[in-house]
Amino acid sequence: MAIRELDSTPSLATLYPKALLRLRRTGSSLPDTELVRTGIVVDPAHLAAYNTVCGFRLSDELPATYPHMLAFPLQMALMTEQGFPFPLLGMVHVANRITQHRALRLGEALTVRVRAENLRPHEKGQQFDVISEAQAGDETVWTDVSTYLRRGGSAGPSVRREQLAPPTPDAIWRIPGDIGRRYAEVSGDRNPIHLHPLTARLFGFPRAIAHGMWTKAHALAAFEGRLPEAFTIDVRFKQPVLLPAKAGFTSWSTPEGWAFELWSKSKPHLDGTITSL
Repeated sequence: MAIRELDSTPSLATLYPKALLRLRRTGSSLPDTELVRTGIVVDPAHLAAYNTVCGFRLSDELPATYPHMLAFPLQMALMTEQGFPFPLLGMVHVANRITQHRALRLGEALTVRVRAENLRPHEKGQQFDVISEAQAGDETVWTDVSTYLRRGGSAGPSVRREQLAPPTPDAIWRIPGDIGRRYAEVSGDRNPIHLHPLTARLFGFPRAIAHGMWTKAHALAAFEGRLPEAFTIDVRFKQPVLLPAKAGFTSWSTPEGWAFELWSKSKPHLDGTITSL
C-alpha cells in the first residue's frame, strides 16, 4: 500500500467543486493508497460548536463521533482522487462503525490515517468501506469504518433486515429544518442534499435531509454518563430524515450494552448498538 503523508488538512471548500467535475467514473478496484495527517490537535472552540449542535455536554473529552470530523477531509480527498472508481456525489452512506479504545481529550496530538478497502456487491449496486484510524503516538485509540453504496451496476443478493424493536419511543426528537446547515458549518460536509430543499431536489429528495453522522452523534449523546471508556457504536442508516422532522427515539439495554433506533411513522431512519469492550 502506498502511504502518502499530507502536510496540511485538505480543504473541503475546494474538494466539493472537484467532486462536481467528476460525476462520471468507472472502475473495478479501489486505490491502494493510505492518506496520513500527523500532529492534529483539536480546536476547543470547534469541539464546543460540535457538542452544541449534536447535543453533547461541553467537556474537554471528545465524543466518540468527534474524530470523524478530523478524518472526513482525508476521506473526501481520497474519494475525489483521479484513480477513485466512483464519483463522490451520489454515493450513499449506509453504515458506520466507530470503536473508541479509550477516551480522547483536548490537547492530545493525533495522527489520522484513511484508506478504502473491501469493495463488494450490494443488493442495489456496490459497496465499500473507508477505514479511518486515529493514533496517539504508536497507540491506535479510535477506529471508524464508514460503508458507502454506489447504486447501479451488478447487484448482490437482497438482504432483509427487521426493525430492532417495536416503535415505542423513549423520547421524541423535534429536528429543525436548518440542522443540515448547522451541522455543515461544524463538519464541513456541505453536500447539497443537506442544505436546502431546492438543492436536495436536484438529487431526488423532496426536502433537505439530515446528515447521517448528525443522527448518530445525537443518538450517542442520549447515552452520556452511561457508557464505559472503551466501546463500539455501530449504526445502519435507513430511510433519510426529511427536514424539518419529528422522530421517535427508542433505546433498550442488551447483554452486551445498548441498542437503539430512530424512526417515524413506524419506518426506521437509523438503528444501532453500543457494545462495551
